[in-house]
Amino acid sequence: MDFRQLRYFAQIVESGSLSKASRNLYVAQPALSQQLAKLEDEVGKPLLHRSTRGVTPTENGLALYHHARFMLRQLDQALSIARQESGQIEGMVSIGLPATTVLAIGTPLVRRIRTKYPGIMLNVVEGMSGHLTHMIRLCQLDLAILFNSDVASDLPSTVLLDEELFVILPSNSPLVPHDRTSITIAEAAALPLILPTGTHGLRRRISAEFEERNLTAHVVAEIDSLSLVMSCVYDGIGATIKPISSLQLGGKRRKEWRALSISDARLSRRNYLYSINADLLSPAASVVANEVRETARHLVTTGQWQGVSLIDNSSD
Repeated sequence: MDFRQLRYFAQIVESGSLSKASRNLYVAQPALSQQLAKLEDEVGKPLLHRSTRGVTPTENGLALYHHARFMLRQLDQALSIARQESGQIEGMVSIGLPATTVLAIGTPLVRRIRTKYPGIMLNVVEGMSGHLTHMIRLCQLDLAILFNSDVASDLPSTVLLDEELFVILPSNSPLVPHDRTSITIAEAAALPLILPTGTHGLRRRISAEFEERNLTAHVVAEIDSLSLVMSCVYDGIGATIKPISSLQLGGKRRKEWRALSISDARLSRRNYLYSINADLLSPAASVVANEVRETARHLVTTGQWQGVSLIDNSSD
């Protein structure tokens, strides 16, 4: 068994098919199949379930995959450290960010890393929090911003900030009188709402607040695409409940939107910065984690990231 076989196997599992893995690796499929057969022969057990729809790992294959990812990451980090010049920080760092967080911090973070640490290749992955949790557990991400303290309780995390949630409407919407700057939670529940599906962390947070007050939300559509939610809201189909950073989507001007605070409830979500375990965290990833915190602090204190309060971790 060698690292090439492990790298090939990990890519096959992540791709879900040999043909896709072959394209991603730029390796001919027969050669890839041959290396897989050698690996299975050495292990002595089948590593993949094969079907017309692709491949999935067996129980033994999944165990090998997790350990392979661990070893491959350590190898990549060792090579990166060996290659870098004295005093330089280099290497690839993958960070997962939810869609609204990308809108708020994505460009400033990439610019900051590029300016201060040109040797770091930043890989930003946008996704739903559940998907990002799965990726960081598999060591496919170094860092991720997630919205619950217990979604990956075995991984290190620090509290980053709190985001207030607002009722979002177009500025010309007739659903709420134009002179209103806030709304009660009961009024919000009665609006035609466009919300994420029930598995989404934001939806669970909103639903919990409604249920605590024995309110039933008037949900007219469930959509897990931020861009589609905001498009439907802008088209007058309904309202939504989001952090204010969602208003940066699509290039529309801020004055085209209304963000109504909820007057009788503290509806917010906490942001946590997660990382893989310290023994796997590269120097470059540690640097990026610190720059995430500093970028967020700068954006909030300068008023560029509104509706957000920073959390002081100095006593932790």
